[in-house]
Amino acid sequence: MSKKSLSRLEVGRQAMMAEAAAIKLAAKRLDDSFEKALDVILESKGKLMVCGIGKSGHIGTKLAATLSSCGISSVFLHAAEAIHGDLGVYQPGDPTIVLSKSGSTAEVLRLMPMFKKFESPVIAIVGNVDSPIAAAADIVLDGSVESEADPLNLMPTSSSTVSLAIGDALAAALVQARDFTREDFATYHPGGQLGRNLLLKVEDVMHPVDQMACAKAEETLRDVVIQMTKFPLGGACIVDDNNCLIGIITDGDIRRLLSKEGDILSLRVGDCMTKSPIWTRLSTSLGDAVRLMEDRSSQISILPVLADKGTQLIGLLRLHDAYQPSYS
Repeated sequence: MSKKSLSRLEVGRQAMMAEAAAIKLAAKRLDDSFEKALDVILESKGKLMVCGIGKSGHIGTKLAATLSSCGISSVFLHAAEAIHGDLGVYQPGDPTIVLSKSGSTAEVLRLMPMFKKFESPVIAIVGNVDSPIAAAADIVLDGSVESEADPLNLMPTSSSTVSLAIGDALAAALVQARDFTREDFATYHPGGQLGRNLLLKVEDVMHPVDQMACAKAEETLRDVVIQMTKFPLGGACIVDDNNCLIGIITDGDIRRLLSKEGDILSLRVGDCMTKSPIWTRLSTSLGDAVRLMEDRSSQISILPVLADKGTQLIGLLRLHDAYQPSYS
């Protein structure tokens, strides 16, 4: 079958499969050079430079950002800008990762003697291990591919993906080697949902018990609906005389009950509630609480919060609040 006879969907699938196959081959080629590259980075007292241009430059930008997020001080150096003054960012001994598909990129090749001048150990991720850049580097990581993934075999697709994967492999190995923890990771990600999930606790975003609907089991469904109207958080927690959680009823439960025949609003809430509901603790991380609500066959949108010991109700966490940034 000619490539022209393939559907667009088939072409897309083939491209992804080709890139996946190229990564598998590159993974098998990793050898002692990979270990040496890790040692160079780990032993450095300065920052790590990542240099490239074109598509390799874009991959380098991502690699520098990934390494920085893992606590490795990293700076991307655009090869063209480097030869016009940006080399001033170097301190003696700063190691450099260079990326080049051909291994003969003129701008990068021109910088190789300068890296030596700065006493910079050079790690080259190249698509040609017999290239001039590879010959001038201290450590070479083989990023070669048999062909690109596009129909023309021209666009940097498989080659750029393999370079990206090798960079990610370095980052992953460095995380392990440095005993980098989730808490360390959070230090470098204070913003966005990732930062919220890592840094915040349930108690930071929950609604306290005096600002949520609560009821006793003997109260009527009408009483609970009034409470839920006053505190429209998506549900009400049912507690005993000691304010310990015994059940929950949600907006969805109310709608389903109202679709039935009879005087539904006169029912005892204890006969309508979900007994032994899913709950979380006050000091649980926000990320763990979100996973508790989302990583299940039937997602839930509200979560009772109990004290760190016992079953006393402390508050209510809404999934909406977990994703809602606080500007206070």
